[in-house]
Amino acid sequence: MKFNPKPLLLCCLIALGLTLFAGCAKESTDVKVKIGEVTRSVFYAPEYVALSQDFFKDEGLDVELQTIPGGDKTMTALLSGAIDVALVGSETSVYVYQQGTDDPVINFAQLTQRDGTFLFARSADTSFNWEKLKGSTYLGQRKGGMPQMAGAFAMKQKGIDTGKDLTLIQNIDFANIAGAFASGTGDYVQLFEPQASIFESEGRGAVVASFGVESGYLPYTVFMAKQSYIGKNKETVQKFTNAIQRAQLWVKEHSPEEIADAVLPYFENTDRDIVVSAIERYKEQDTYAGNPVIDDKEWNNLLDVMDNAGELKDRVPLQAIVDNSFSEKAEQTVQSGN
Repeated sequence: MKFNPKPLLLCCLIALGLTLFAGCAKESTDVKVKIGEVTRSVFYAPEYVALSQDFFKDEGLDVELQTIPGGDKTMTALLSGAIDVALVGSETSVYVYQQGTDDPVINFAQLTQRDGTFLFARSADTSFNWEKLKGSTYLGQRKGGMPQMAGAFAMKQKGIDTGKDLTLIQNIDFANIAGAFASGTGDYVQLFEPQASIFESEGRGAVVASFGVESGYLPYTVFMAKQSYIGKNKETVQKFTNAIQRAQLWVKEHSPEEIADAVLPYFENTDRDIVVSAIERYKEQDTYAGNPVIDDKEWNNLLDVMDNAGELKDRVPLQAIVDNSFSEKAEQTVQSGN
């Protein structure tokens, strides 16, 4: 009997069509959200947990993450509509508000509640005190950015005037600060993790103080969106915030080792032990926010930090550019990170 391939071919085409249809149908049910993060950092561990553990996906969101180095560039991408949500320092929303706009940037979910930088010295110093900074060369962060402002605020509390008591270098791009210190620039440097742990493992010095601890609680890194986007996508913003709250609880409930394993896909070229060390240091000092709500005390501390740096025209009321309704609902409804 002669074989007729047409029925088999027809079956294959039908099966393929059904598969494609199912894929398209599934894709159409997930709401696309484009996030722009200001840098790739272990500091943002709960964000990567929300992605790796499918918390966004469970909420019906298809999240696309991109890294846009620099707060100014991240904010430009948000204002232009290139991204829907920005993960960046809350001071950027204050800058936009101070410039005047009909469509302000609204903070709706806090991710980190302390500054994420550390004071790193060229040698381990068990007897360190802040007076030792006087007369030193200090490699700091960009003027007007939260790391620099929080660092200056913390040092002022310790009696250090960065304009008079030390030689301050802050004209080096964020991406090149670690390299500059490694090549011999500065006696002290302000570093994020995991760079601080990497340098310690390489014998280049040691962390001697935490700017996060010294500057206090503040809405350091926050998810924000334009007011117009939030107004048109309230359900999406709520689902997004629910996923973040779930991730924050997951981070609280799990060990540094478990968190490291969850976020390692986003740090392919970083040693696992370094990631564990960085996360452990952040957890110990309560850096990761336990919920996405921004309270008045944190907000006022942020304004104090900005005012100390000379970057605040007027004190911006929390209600002007913070919408806690999504975070408060998430805190009430999301009970566990598991």
